[in-house]
Amino acid sequence: MTSTLPARSLEAGGVAPVALVSESALRRNAPLALAAGSGSGADDVLAADAWGHGAEWVASVLSDLGMDAAPLDAAVLFGLPGSHAQPVLSLRGKALGTKPLLRGEGVSYGYTHRAPHDTTVALVTGGYAQGVVRALGNAATVGIAGRRHRIVGRVAMDVCVVDVEDASVPRGTEVVFFGDPAEGHPSLSEWTDATGLTAAEIVAVVGARADRRVAV
Repeated sequence: MTSTLPARSLEAGGVAPVALVSESALRRNAPLALAAGSGSGADDVLAADAWGHGAEWVASVLSDLGMDAAPLDAAVLFGLPGSHAQPVLSLRGKALGTKPLLRGEGVSYGYTHRAPHDTTVALVTGGYAQGVVRALGNAATVGIAGRRHRIVGRVAMDVCVVDVEDASVPRGTEVVFFGDPAEGHPSLSEWTDATGLTAAEIVAVVGARADRRVAV
């Protein structure tokens, strides 16, 4: 089940992409973070609103576990790439609709992508205003119903375009930008490779700008 945290919905009608944080993953990672901890201090774990995960929420979960934030390794606690722990935060958008794209036709600003063959594209909630970095256009994939599809063209402020090929993608279909690779989601490492940003920088921005919610 999910519950809404104090969050910032940047688009009318509640269609802003959701930064979903998993309480079960945070609880599972906490003992691993303690074992890996360097004692860097609570300020590290709770900095930048707990790296975009919500400092008040993270502190409350740790308190319930009887754990102090100070000894914990933040990258392990939040399951960032390379930590071998479960990712706590995932970013999810929705398909607003689809349209055919004929061979040679371009999408988004400047037509940086032109279709090499006839295909179908979907307009998806989530743009650079919510942390979907512009560099991800033509570089990263999203997950839709267990299949990977590439973001094509330039990422706009609140939306991006995804080549869904022959897949049926009804309006409202969930689109996973990144999440838990064990569940078949694209990894956050795809974003770090494409953008040159660190995983910590990305989740901090996404968690601050998307509509952050908790999955229990």
